[in-house]
Amino acid sequence: MQLENVVLDAADPHVLGPFWESLIGGRRITDEPDTVEVRLSPEGAPVLDLCLTTVPERAPAQPRLHLDLLGGEAQEEVVVRALALGARHLDIGQRDVPWVVLADPEGNPFCVMESRPEYGPGSQVAALPLDSADVERDLVFWSALSGWVPASSAVPAALRHPSGHGPLLELCPQARTKPAGEKNRLHLDVRLEGDERLHEAVEQALDLGGSLVEHGWGELPWRVVTDPSGNELCLLPSRG
Repeated sequence: MQLENVVLDAADPHVLGPFWESLIGGRRITDEPDTVEVRLSPEGAPVLDLCLTTVPERAPAQPRLHLDLLGGEAQEEVVVRALALGARHLDIGQRDVPWVVLADPEGNPFCVMESRPEYGPGSQVAALPLDSADVERDLVFWSALSGWVPASSAVPAALRHPSGHGPLLELCPQARTKPAGEKNRLHLDVRLEGDERLHEAVEQALDLGGSLVEHGWGELPWRVVTDPSGNELCLLPSRG
């Protein structure tokens, strides 16, 4: 299994898609009425797609997953470019921090980060910070399901593709328990590979503390589960 997609719910993916495509320098690979997909190609690592899909529900006030963009020495330049594309400054109580918190045109928070030695080269997305109720437990879960391996980070635990390139998946101690029935605005998709079977991947997720998500979306070729902290992810069947 490998982490394949970062999925962002959008009121209008044809407004939000061009914003993110321009900001992170991705390549649009899907342009449909309800879906825009932008491909990131981190140097030395497999591609990672940012998928924007139409969802009518409003975003939760406190997202559990967001994007941290690579800023470093070009932090001010990235901020200026984001503001010109339609972002705005956002106060979430961060006070005096070295990173800059912004909101995209639909209000989704993201950060433009300062220089950090752990940020890998070749990707405009530096990290994917994810809220966790139990960092060590969720580290085992995500390591098994993503195919990524532990990496050094300023947060208690993080994973990265085995190549050592591309963004970090950072597990951050949550400030609040996820409310029942609240869906994350941003979630991750994991793709099975080779002869891996979908029902076995679901069983593995459940054995590691995850839960199966009951939904009213009809029959799907993938399965929706949560990690032990309640964060949704989709298990996609092998292309084989």
